[in-house]
Amino acid sequence: MGTLFRSEAMSLCQLFLQSEAAYNCVSELGETGLTQFRDLNPDVNAFQRKFVNEVRRCDEMERKLRYLEKEIKRDGIPMLDIGDNPEAPQPREMIDLEATFEKLENELKEVNTNAEALKKTYLELSELRHILKKTQQFFDEVGPIPIQMQDSGMQDENIQLLGDEGLRAGGQQAMKLGFVAGVILRERLPSFERMLWRVCRGNVFLRQAEIETPLEDPHTGDNVYKSVFIIFFQGEQLKSRVKKICEGFRATLYPCPETPSDRREMIGGVVSRIEDLNTVLSQTTEHRHRVLVAAAKNIKNWFVKVRKIKAIYHTLNMFNLDVTQKCLIAECWSAVDDLERIQMALRRGTERSGSTVPSILNRMDTHEVPPTYNRTNKVTRGFQNIVDAYGVATYREVNPAPFTLITFPFLFAVMFGDAGHGIIMALFGLWMVLKERNLIQQKSTNEIWLTFFNGRYIILLMGCFSIYTGLIYNDIFSKALNIFGSSWKAYKPYRNQYNHSHYVLNPQTQYDGGPYFFGIDPVWQVSDNKILFLNSYKMKLSVILGVGQMFFGVMLSLWNHKYFQNRLNIMCEFIPQMIFLMSIFGYMNLMIFAKWFKYDSTRSGCAPSILINLINMFLYKYVADDDTSAACYLKDWYAGQKFFQTILLLSALSCIPWMLFVKPYILKKQHELRERFHPRNEVLVDGEAVGDTSITIEPASHGGGDHGSGTFDMQEIFIHQAIHTIEYCLGSISHTASYLRLWALSLAHAQLSEVLWSMVMTIGLNGTGISGGILMYIVFGFWAGLTVSVLLVMEGLSAFLHALRLHWVEFQSKFYSGSGYSFQPFSFEVILEQSAAESATDATA
Repeated sequence: MGTLFRSEAMSLCQLFLQSEAAYNCVSELGETGLTQFRDLNPDVNAFQRKFVNEVRRCDEMERKLRYLEKEIKRDGIPMLDIGDNPEAPQPREMIDLEATFEKLENELKEVNTNAEALKKTYLELSELRHILKKTQQFFDEVGPIPIQMQDSGMQDENIQLLGDEGLRAGGQQAMKLGFVAGVILRERLPSFERMLWRVCRGNVFLRQAEIETPLEDPHTGDNVYKSVFIIFFQGEQLKSRVKKICEGFRATLYPCPETPSDRREMIGGVVSRIEDLNTVLSQTTEHRHRVLVAAAKNIKNWFVKVRKIKAIYHTLNMFNLDVTQKCLIAECWSAVDDLERIQMALRRGTERSGSTVPSILNRMDTHEVPPTYNRTNKVTRGFQNIVDAYGVATYREVNPAPFTLITFPFLFAVMFGDAGHGIIMALFGLWMVLKERNLIQQKSTNEIWLTFFNGRYIILLMGCFSIYTGLIYNDIFSKALNIFGSSWKAYKPYRNQYNHSHYVLNPQTQYDGGPYFFGIDPVWQVSDNKILFLNSYKMKLSVILGVGQMFFGVMLSLWNHKYFQNRLNIMCEFIPQMIFLMSIFGYMNLMIFAKWFKYDSTRSGCAPSILINLINMFLYKYVADDDTSAACYLKDWYAGQKFFQTILLLSALSCIPWMLFVKPYILKKQHELRERFHPRNEVLVDGEAVGDTSITIEPASHGGGDHGSGTFDMQEIFIHQAIHTIEYCLGSISHTASYLRLWALSLAHAQLSEVLWSMVMTIGLNGTGISGGILMYIVFGFWAGLTVSVLLVMEGLSAFLHALRLHWVEFQSKFYSGSGYSFQPFSFEVILEQSAAESATDATA
């Protein structure tokens, strides 16, 4: 299994890079993605670092590119994919990029400013044209228009407005009325009218008409609907009030001539100017479009280049500058197997820069815990993510991912055991696997879809294992297949009528022949005691699988102890843990197999109860051989059972003080010996003397490095060991019971599938004729929808989460500490993926 079994061996390296070659060397290392740099200036402010100006220049270029991208998306222009990943440009190319972006931004801003000004003028002329047309209609209307003039003292019935001639009151001298005309947003008009009436006390006359065609807002580009209005009033005081109200409601006022000839002349001039503006606007829009199309061809390429430059200078800011040597000093973590590739990358970077002084890579000795680096591919990455979600492995401890490749989909399938549902799931996973290249190129931002797609190999394996377990259960869409022929005999039908609801299988009278060749006999599908049989079968199977996986987890802890040379842990943890587990639960599994092999259909009536036997074992309660009144299932299974179970019980009980007291006592004695023969100020790390190789003391954790330092504290060590002992002993019992979820979810899934078939699909199957075919078509669609949504999605998610818990808690807790930190190399690929994800998130937000 190579490095999948353990994380990569890591090394802390020191780099000496010439100043003129540092940029290209870091660029090459970013392309390879094999090094994790350490920040050698943690106390230096970000604004006081050497390359802060270059980072600011990159931020400014990125801002200009985002502005260009926003304008391109606004016009709906497609941005071409770059295809190949361009290399990071040389530092001297930054000036050309800056000049290009500056030119494009200024040109685009100038075009946008001119276009906005032209659109604003166009809007004003359009509104003026509508005002002139609508007001002409107002003045051309026939008939009097009453106006209340409460302050003038005139009678309402003597007031009339006659066309353009003004106001005449009876036979008195004509009195001229003033008016203003403008446009206002249509939704503000009712409030505007009420405000005019209240403020002017009804001494104004308002006429309005809607503009049918929407007008474009020059600032936002949105279409807005407006109305034309004209207000008649008398006196300067009312005129002042009207204008203030118009200003408050953001209504635009336009000059409107009083005579029809002047209005017609103005309309002609406005129409002529609008035509000229349309020509200029079309030319401006075409020029803007050409600029954006040219930018769209290269904008993704520019984004990649700028982000690479920015990442390089961010990394260079983590280096130390040696003024005397005129070089940059860096420290980085890297895998030992990748050191040769790193050397080659440094050599390429030095050659690209034209430097004659080679870059130097030195390995360093350190007591720091290295990061954990597990190499993955597209198949193992999903399973490694499942493990890392619980906790990143401690450096060089056993990695559960290679075992999870098989155990995770298998335990899922035990709970999801239906061959029909497994086929659908496997086909879905296979489709994603076969189309993965095309699906990746689509770059979807839907999180639910990405979750399924990233776990496509997990889904494929879960589907394949579900087909296998479904065939074992002989369960395909809640139906069984009789391929190899059943060995059960049915009752003779009463009056030639079969009643499947009353079939109860009796192995003593109905079983004839050997067992079904593969899986469960299909006749159980129509038996009334099917649940009793499957309950017993699946419950025992769950216990066997659970104890087996826990046993394997304890065995993996031995590999950790041996690798880290923790002999004390082997003697005081692994051995008593194994004895405790096998004395109780291993013995229980042995009884299950013995019962299956020893008791057949002819002796099933007096088969012993495993649960009662275990309870009697702990209570030390046994039935005498000469006790004829006791039930047969309470008697001993074999000769010497009492003696053997007593030995097992005493062994299990003796492991508790063994795990609890022996290790702290040995650590205390080792500390006393060290203080006696090595009286120097030594630092202990979890009970181990740093730098002292004369006495081997293991770290308390599974890791092999130094996690901290402190004085020897016997109380703390004892409390830690007590917690560990109690957790393991009680956990062994609770974890075994936890594996019964395999049985519970398997039965629940089978019952849901059966209920869905009997309550939905049976409706369509009972139909006859053409109407029956139509009914079957409808019912099948409904049944298929419920099967996918409930049984595949919801039940699949439930089984997935339970399988996740069994691995995280019941399995990994036996050997896996998960207290490390992940290796995060400096990689352009990762940086670009994160930037693309952030951009997609911002776009959807």
